[in-house]
Amino acid sequence: MEFKELTLNKSLQSALEKLGVADMTPIQEQGIPPALEGRDLIGCAQTGTGKTFAFLLPTLDRLLNDRRKTKDPRVVVLAPTRELVIQVTEQAQKLASRTPIRITSVYGGAGMKSQIDKLRRGTDIIIATPGRLMDHMRRRNVNLREINTLILDEADRMLDMGFLPDIKYIVNQLPQKRQTLLFSATMPNSVLSLAQRFQEKPIKIEIAISRPPETIRQALYPVPKHLKTELLVAILDQMEIESMLVFTATKVEAEVVTRKLSENNIKAACIHGDFKQRDRVNALKGFQSGRYQVLVATNVAARGLDIDGISHVINYDIPEQADDYIHRIGRTARAEADGDAISLVTPDDEALVYRIEYVLEHKVERKILDDFDYDVPAPSWAKPSAKALLERNQSRSLADRWRRMSGRR
Repeated sequence: MEFKELTLNKSLQSALEKLGVADMTPIQEQGIPPALEGRDLIGCAQTGTGKTFAFLLPTLDRLLNDRRKTKDPRVVVLAPTRELVIQVTEQAQKLASRTPIRITSVYGGAGMKSQIDKLRRGTDIIIATPGRLMDHMRRRNVNLREINTLILDEADRMLDMGFLPDIKYIVNQLPQKRQTLLFSATMPNSVLSLAQRFQEKPIKIEIAISRPPETIRQALYPVPKHLKTELLVAILDQMEIESMLVFTATKVEAEVVTRKLSENNIKAACIHGDFKQRDRVNALKGFQSGRYQVLVATNVAARGLDIDGISHVINYDIPEQADDYIHRIGRTARAEADGDAISLVTPDDEALVYRIEYVLEHKVERKILDDFDYDVPAPSWAKPSAKALLERNQSRSLADRWRRMSGRR
């Protein structure tokens, strides 16, 4: 189905034509028509499936049809991270470029004064992280009495990050009669409870949340924990790096990996929760422009990143949830392109790998890197777990063990 078949405002249709967007994705095709009718909606879809346009287009259309004169905002969009707030704001500004609609982004890590000035001058849409919006509400910088549309983006991640009390506080200040659109990459019971609390007879749409695209080539590289960084560098030395995301579990690991890659003449940037907003924006812009080949990120910092053209995703650390694994690797192979997802697996990760393969319903190929020395002993500070020691003693060498795992001799 094409966007031109919708009864959207001419300004929005013109913006879509300028962006070169014609065909709708499944989440857009199923979600936009009921949203245009004013229905509450639960949309479950992975990152990169077009859900941002699925909630922005009907919301902007509704604003353009609303003739009320007010300085107060009429739409609130809540998102878990400042990166996602910035991206949603950019998309909204592109769609609203030929309209009088005013859009303000509100998030932590940026100065309060400029946000206060914009809010007091008046705005139609606020796109915000819950914590910073709640700060503005408590300081009486914004009044939400005219809100007619609430959008919760990445609802599952907002709950994971502990934003439920903030969301409750914000929603309690909104008019009871409103449209509520909730979008999430997964649909755990916590999200369903949130929908039951804040929505009225919502339409539920689920789009391909349980499987990564078939165009992603997945591989596991077993490795001792103390050799993970060395193996990562060795793998990168054997491939042409175009645009790669590397996920780590901790901020410290993100910085260590970035430094190691830079020492090996690989252009890498890093983002995590402790970065100042200016540094995060510079890293993202450098990655998107091609100045950096690799972006190393913690899971929370990277949630919501929507960057086209990523050729490789590497899990330096295996995520604890299978859904997170699927979301991570889904950042490559966009728009039916090919992509590669590589995971570095230590002996302690086997239970996590089993969980991922159970959800995928197939085994992920195990590989070893030729000419890489897997038998380098661990330094004295790297104490292996009892399980790792047992496995090491039960095999002639770690390299032999992993050759057997991958079916090679």
